[in-house]
Amino acid sequence: MKILVTICRILVGVLFIISGLIKLNDPLGFSYKLQEYFGADVLNLPFLEPYALGISVFVVVFEVVLGVFLLIGYKPKFTVWSLLGMIVFFTFLTFYSAYFDKVKDCGCFGDALKLTPWESFTKDVILLVLILVLFFGIKHIKPLFNKLPTTIIALLSFIFCLWFGYHVLMHLPTVDFRAYKIGNNIEEQMIIPDDAQKPIVEYNWKFKINGEEKIITTNGSYPTVDGDYISVDSKVIDEGYVPPIQDFSIESDEEDMTQHFLAENKLMIIAMYDLTKAEKEGVAKLKAFSDKAIKKVMARCFERGVELKWFGAADPVGFTSRYDSWTYAPSAPMPESDRILHGIMDMRLPLTFSLEDCAFVAKIISEEVTRVFEDTDAI
Repeated sequence: MKILVTICRILVGVLFIISGLIKLNDPLGFSYKLQEYFGADVLNLPFLEPYALGISVFVVVFEVVLGVFLLIGYKPKFTVWSLLGMIVFFTFLTFYSAYFDKVKDCGCFGDALKLTPWESFTKDVILLVLILVLFFGIKHIKPLFNKLPTTIIALLSFIFCLWFGYHVLMHLPTVDFRAYKIGNNIEEQMIIPDDAQKPIVEYNWKFKINGEEKIITTNGSYPTVDGDYISVDSKVIDEGYVPPIQDFSIESDEEDMTQHFLAENKLMIIAMYDLTKAEKEGVAKLKAFSDKAIKKVMARCFERGVELKWFGAADPVGFTSRYDSWTYAPSAPMPESDRILHGIMDMRLPLTFSLEDCAFVAKIISEEVTRVFEDTDAI
């Protein structure tokens, strides 16, 4: 029994540390997964969604610390009971997700290793068995060191986890497993090879044949049946090859602009999934960067004889007066209008200009915008 407990202790401890560190490497990504679980379609706990990041950090730190505690033998009863509580909860969660087909990936190993719901459930069942061995053989879990060194190691592991979590939140994952990581080519990550495995979809056709409803299953082709068609349901048996990036698209009301932007030699995209949750300091820095670039373009164009006026300037110049500069008609803040005005410039063209003159002016503006964009270090 002692040998079995030792083996289970090592396996569970190492797995909890690895799994926890992978998620701690990207706690923000794990918080998105928690929001998915808290959604109305899964656990229906929407009031927890605003706290997903805090819960994410707590869970992954606790997971790593419990793994360390188990390996060094720190507070065996607390550690084993905590492990048992966590694995029972996660086993229920993965079973619920798998059986009711709610969440496609549990996020157990972040973006490093994708598991299907049933694979996640199987993994948790195995862990549950190993932890039950530890639970019933808890008397064989002894500290590896004396009390003081064991306590110091436990404390240092907790401090390290907090520091590491803060570090990756303020920067980027130390080891980046994400599809959009630095260095990845978005267009290449979207390609499906010609010889890639195709998805397997099962179609269940319902017909009324001789007064009875019957279901005929095919791989997509319409069945040859002497009866009245009622309905059809489809079920994905195997998703086949799924490219690392399948959710990148830029669309307007009229057309799909994805390929247009991907064809650009240099392109900067700033994406925010929810502006209301963006850090104000970060948004202010982005606005300052944008303001400086616009002023740089205006200055360079002016040097070449093209004068532009900007509606986003602090003070109106020429015809760029805004609602907030009208002293005779006070107005409440209009952030939507501000965002639009921030990207608008005014330029007066003499009526004597020919189409060639207008094209030459446009060429100057285009060249200076390109030069400022390519020389971002000078902004």
